[in-house]
Amino acid sequence: MRSKNPELMGQISRYIGEYFRDHHHAPTTREIGAALGRSAACIYQYLVEMDRKGMLTYQDGKIMNLPKINKTTLGYFSAPLVGSIRCGDPESQEEEVELYISLPEVIFGQGEFYLLRATGDSMEDAGIGDGDLILIRKQTECKPGDIIVALDENEENTLKRYAGLDEKNGKIVLEYANEKVYPGKRILVDRLSLQGVAKSVIKGLG
Repeated sequence: MRSKNPELMGQISRYIGEYFRDHHHAPTTREIGAALGRSAACIYQYLVEMDRKGMLTYQDGKIMNLPKINKTTLGYFSAPLVGSIRCGDPESQEEEVELYISLPEVIFGQGEFYLLRATGDSMEDAGIGDGDLILIRKQTECKPGDIIVALDENEENTLKRYAGLDEKNGKIVLEYANEKVYPGKRILVDRLSLQGVAKSVIKGLG
């Protein structure tokens, strides 16, 4: 195999880094080639060689890792903001995507996520206030203490702390988290459909 030009390797590496910082994902071979005046086939051969040398990870036609960028995976995900959810009594909610927000996997982790805007004051002791954005990971299981988005037997949803089963009546317990306003308040339901578990809260300042 003909040896590759180290200068062109450097140009490719720098372009990928700059592209990623602007777009939050890696460019295609065609995009790299167009930017550097090379064919996509030429760029492909260079990416294969750069992968072999450990300069980046190139698998299944995708640039998956670029060591220059803090040796982290080139991973961003788009989380849909699907409106608001009441931190109070359950209410009917029809999901509607307002916009998509790009978030880094290195901070928020991997999985299938969506965002909700909190309204109400029942979860303030958990650090969730009116207007905060809550990042929810879609999952089918939760454990006591998790803050969950739940759809109950009446097809109403709410954001509450899951507290397991009430031993006396076998009902599922959902707790408020604002002792000043709702001391000891909880909701008992026969069944619920878990819509996800809260993983992060994004707050505004001021």
